[in-house]
Amino acid sequence: MSITPYVKKIIDNYESDNPGTKASLVRMLNHGKLAGTGKLVILPVDQGFEHGPVRSFGPNPAAYDPHYHFSLAIEAGLNAYAAPLGMIEAGADTFAGQIPTILKLNSSNSLATEKDQAVTGSVADALRLGCSAVGFTIYPGSEYAFQQMEEIRELGEEAKSAGLAVVMWSYPRGPMLDKAGETAIDICAYGAHMAALLGAHIIKVKPPTDHLSLGSAKKVYEEQKIDVSTMPARIRNVVQSCFNGRRIVVFSGGENSSTGQLLETIRGIAEGGANGSIIGRNTFQRPRAEALELLSTIISIFKDAV
Repeated sequence: MSITPYVKKIIDNYESDNPGTKASLVRMLNHGKLAGTGKLVILPVDQGFEHGPVRSFGPNPAAYDPHYHFSLAIEAGLNAYAAPLGMIEAGADTFAGQIPTILKLNSSNSLATEKDQAVTGSVADALRLGCSAVGFTIYPGSEYAFQQMEEIRELGEEAKSAGLAVVMWSYPRGPMLDKAGETAIDICAYGAHMAALLGAHIIKVKPPTDHLSLGSAKKVYEEQKIDVSTMPARIRNVVQSCFNGRRIVVFSGGENSSTGQLLETIRGIAEGGANGSIIGRNTFQRPRAEALELLSTIISIFKDAV
């Protein structure tokens, strides 16, 4: 498939990257039902680490099988599939070349008390498994944020030199943030900007609320009359914070919610000019037919926004 003007405009924003890394980005942007549109819908399945197997896969037991997620992403026509080392390894041969993959290099778990993540994969693993990108989570605001930033600086440099793209999950949390602060618009925009500054090609954050957490930031939002009253307005603010849209920004589907609430969030994300969504539990915990129907609707929403 040739490069469309939408994809070329995105790739041109990555001025320092080598042809291999740009090819990895194009591979994801040119795959699936959204190919060539500049939009992305990605299936992430790292929740087994984060929440445990029964909380992640108990609602849909077929999802205990890693092959289920590969085949779901392929049948749905998604741009890519992201998962930790073991999940990718379990289907790497059967599904080789059928969908771009993103190896999640670090993970946390709900048994730990620290707001940190362990490095559980390597760039060498990603290359061995034929991945297009590596993924990494940072927790801006946590006691371990600086350590995580140093880890991804080194891993990101290695990944880019090997022709891989870098996807960064940026989830602010820590002693200075309460639960409302973690998804406040000023904090989400700050976390997304940090990911851009750390060299991410694709930045994933949660949909922001209209809450303003930092007094110093709230003052600027109010003085400059920056609109954060609607989801599209808040999405635009986060996208603007990522080098004025020069970086790919995707959003999660939010917490488990009804189909109506989820689609309302997706429409807000699309209307706000984001590049797409990374959506996991809201899809793979549903029966397969229902998940495929939902993903088809989500893809249509982003396609209509082009």
